[in-house]
Amino acid sequence: MERSSLSKLSDCFTCDSLLHQGNVHSGDAARGGGGGGSGGDKTKPEKREPQGWKCMPYIIGNESFERVASYGLTANLTVYLVKRFHVQQVAAANIVNIFSGTTNFAPLVGAFVSDAYCGRFRTLAYSSIATFLGMVILTLTAVIPQLRPPSCSTAAEQVGGCIGPSHVQLAVLFLSLALLIVGSGGVRPCSLPFGVDQFSRDTEQGRRGLNSFFNWYYCTSTVAVVVAMTAVVYVQDSISWPLGFSIPTGLMLLSIALFFAGVRYYVYVPPEGSVFSGIAQVFVAAVRKRNLPLPAPDDAAAQEKLLFNNTGRKNARAMNLPLTLQFRCLNRAAIICEGEVKEDGGAANTWRLCSVQQIEEVKCLIRIVPVWASGIICFLALTQQWTFAVLQSLTMDRHLGRSFQIPPGSIPIIALVALALFIPVYDRLLVPVARRITGIDSGITLLQRQGTGMVIGVASMAVAGIVEKKRRDSALAHGGVFSPLSAMLLAPQLCLVGVAEAFNAVGQIEFYNRQFPEHMQTLAGSLFYCTLAGANYLSAVLIAVVQKRTSWLDNNLNQGRVDYYYYIIGVLGAINFLYFLVCAHYYRYKGTPEAAASDKDGHGGAAEGSNSTV
Repeated sequence: MERSSLSKLSDCFTCDSLLHQGNVHSGDAARGGGGGGSGGDKTKPEKREPQGWKCMPYIIGNESFERVASYGLTANLTVYLVKRFHVQQVAAANIVNIFSGTTNFAPLVGAFVSDAYCGRFRTLAYSSIATFLGMVILTLTAVIPQLRPPSCSTAAEQVGGCIGPSHVQLAVLFLSLALLIVGSGGVRPCSLPFGVDQFSRDTEQGRRGLNSFFNWYYCTSTVAVVVAMTAVVYVQDSISWPLGFSIPTGLMLLSIALFFAGVRYYVYVPPEGSVFSGIAQVFVAAVRKRNLPLPAPDDAAAQEKLLFNNTGRKNARAMNLPLTLQFRCLNRAAIICEGEVKEDGGAANTWRLCSVQQIEEVKCLIRIVPVWASGIICFLALTQQWTFAVLQSLTMDRHLGRSFQIPPGSIPIIALVALALFIPVYDRLLVPVARRITGIDSGITLLQRQGTGMVIGVASMAVAGIVEKKRRDSALAHGGVFSPLSAMLLAPQLCLVGVAEAFNAVGQIEFYNRQFPEHMQTLAGSLFYCTLAGANYLSAVLIAVVQKRTSWLDNNLNQGRVDYYYYIIGVLGAINFLYFLVCAHYYRYKGTPEAAASDKDGHGGAAEGSNSTV
């Protein structure tokens, strides 16, 4: 049985064998050989019909166990570094920020590798194995005493007298984290699109199944994160670190087994080539033709004659984008010169001539970048729940009742619960009310939704500063070590963080998926993780600067002023909101004609038709 499974797995790792077996999506088979990275078989492959829900137990099961495993291992990482590796608290926060940032940036690289070379199945397969190996090594640091510093008493911890990790021990730890980063880089951008590939968009049953798939995918993912941050973290803190790490590692192995068990049902979409080359072609062609005159904006006949309109689209679902005057210099890339069009109507050299469609898709990306940048500082407030909120809880009373004590790594789950509870309220109550007022199907525009999340994020930092001052004063009044205040005092700020995430994070995901060109959906998914990465890196830089210039971030939180640090983030968030207002005012939704773009009526978000106002 094992030999048969390995044989099937070997076949599936070969792109040519997948094509010959007919394991190609019926809607994508025709474009399988056109991509720059596929290498392409000229023989027309047989079609395999998408199996839909028959594949879902394997894909959703794989995603759920992978989430429990990855979050169960990393949610408590700050506490593990402080308690078992004796890393100083601020240094541990920085390590976690850099690790989280790199983990969230890696999907951009994974999306490129998947789209250009490997395809989603092979990217998922390789990255899942990398994640499992990283978990095994991290588990070994908890199991084998030689791979971590010697144990230390509580009294020695409080005075900083514990022996830190050696270079070898740190090398093993960082190797495990590096493998986890590689794994996340492949799993995060490909898991959801691979599930989407299994449904046909040409049938009513397939479209309904796809809508249901999104609901189940996000539902099971959220439940998996909650399980990881409660049950798994409790085992780590209250029973045993080796057992607490072994459980996620075993679940990751089960996740891989489930994924490979479904190979006979999957539809395999071959790689289509790098989207980045198409973006570069527009800029190169525009620079080469920078001195050529453009046709008059109001001369439709001249535009039709002089500009290259043969889209040559590989994705039949792509929206036809009208020519716009914004970033008009790029339009020169579509000017037709002698000998640049082949007899079949295609471009003779795509580095000298690009279609209007290709140019407008690049403009979509250019418009998105300023809005994307504003999300980084917004998430700067949200990332604090994984570091300083956990460290604060270590100095507070975490008891619920007489005997049960909340693990510090589980404190941020309050934000997740607030997020999960608020989304139905928003969808069922707030959206219908807003729809009656604005006339927009979604209640408010996508940019308005993001802006609301930014305002709530600023409020969460103000509340966090007030709560931290109260916690610090209480700790100093009771001996300077622990505060008798309940850790549930952190709940208001975390609830605000959850609501802010419901507005901004969900708004960002929907915004990228709607505004990105259709053939760049994997890249669109990875861009959200790049927002998280930027916030993590910025948090690490801000911590380093504040620690160098002030005494606010002391390794003993009671001797520092973390409340001032929260206020700085709040001020940065307020400035960022003003910047976002400017970006939103000038943003033009994808597919907006010039006439509609000039009509600033504030209702463009619903139909993606006009400039947005927030």
